[in-house]
Amino acid sequence: MSRISRRMVLRGVAGGAAVGVSLPLLDCFLDNNGKAIAASGQRIPVRFGTWIWGCGFIPQKWIPATTGRGYLMPEDLAPLEPYREKLAIFTGFDVKLDGVANKPHVTGCLGLRTGIPVPTENVKAPTLDVLISQEIGGEARFRSLEISACGLQRSYSYQAAGSPNPSETSPAALYRRIFGEGFQDPNSVNFAPDTRILVRKSVLSAVSEDRQKLMQSVGASDRQRLEEYFTSIRQIEQQLELQLQPPAPVKAFSKPGTPSENAPGSEMRQVMQTHRVMAELLAKALQCNQTKVFNVLFSDTASNLRREGETTTHHTLTHEEPEDKTLGYQKECSWFASNSMVAWKEFLDEISRIPEGDGTLLDNCLILAHSDCSVAKAHAVEGIPAIVAGNAGGAVRTGYHLAGNGDSIARLGLTVQQAMGVQVERWGQLSMETNRTITELLA
Repeated sequence: MSRISRRMVLRGVAGGAAVGVSLPLLDCFLDNNGKAIAASGQRIPVRFGTWIWGCGFIPQKWIPATTGRGYLMPEDLAPLEPYREKLAIFTGFDVKLDGVANKPHVTGCLGLRTGIPVPTENVKAPTLDVLISQEIGGEARFRSLEISACGLQRSYSYQAAGSPNPSETSPAALYRRIFGEGFQDPNSVNFAPDTRILVRKSVLSAVSEDRQKLMQSVGASDRQRLEEYFTSIRQIEQQLELQLQPPAPVKAFSKPGTPSENAPGSEMRQVMQTHRVMAELLAKALQCNQTKVFNVLFSDTASNLRREGETTTHHTLTHEEPEDKTLGYQKECSWFASNSMVAWKEFLDEISRIPEGDGTLLDNCLILAHSDCSVAKAHAVEGIPAIVAGNAGGAVRTGYHLAGNGDSIARLGLTVQQAMGVQVERWGQLSMETNRTITELLA
């Protein structure tokens, strides 16, 4: 007999009517460690995400004094103490410039995400989240979800040059996209394919022959452009196919309530509230397999955050505020950096709130949190702060602080991709190129 699935129903006829009986939890629905596996008969899926905050950190308040395990949490990381064993802290890893000018707030962020030393917004390669989504995102309704909590419709997730994945800035809009039209409750007893989905799939299928003919009739450069375009079409086809099948049931899932319609803003208290609501919606979306890949922008790399009642932004302060002679750093800028870590902790709270198997959703995630620079006043791309959270279903090890000592931060990007199953041995370009896996991270 073929593998039994938790979605299997015993079917028969009683009194001339079709009937069905679902199965109880059986041993064959568990992996060798006794962990619950997904209703499809496979292990609980592993998800990947990124979480970005802008304008770096205050080194004195962020970098642990010692490496390895048992390090003391510095002041700005102290809120993360409950997640110590679920975090790997990375410091001292650089974006290499190869002698070319650093483009402020862009080079560091996209250098980390593409492995290219001096990128502009017209990136020359897909960002690592896209490479990972190509590996794991095909069996979810959305290939990825992009979220911006700070009111700016920015995204640092790129398919190719000039093709950023658009982000949602409104919790209400995010809710409608995930749980509005087209959403199928995984625990509903009734399922009926949406006839509009059938029509869209039929239309795309009907033009497949013409697509193939067109590819044969154009030059090499046009073929490359068309291949990028048709790849997105194929992704849409896959997503439509999924929507024509009943979703697998999800234990303990309940559809979230509709958030209020609030205008996006940049005041810190409002941004943190928006971020909490969007984090809750995203966690629910991950729970019921709407996506396996996500990108969260807490604040833009040129941070537009501001205090309540103030017009001066965090970014402006990094340039204009003098250092406090006693503290040795910019006091106002420090307030934004500290609150960014509080927001990161609150994001982990929402992900951890979802039970999954014998653990939580965080256990089955790998989330890469990072900024665009180290010290914002200097736009420094040396020692960009980064944190890995979650254990990717057992694929990564956490609970320590690792210093890079000036190594290329592409080492982290390479290792994260390997942990998520991407078959890559070498990644990056020029001085960033590396084949050196961070072995401490891989389980």
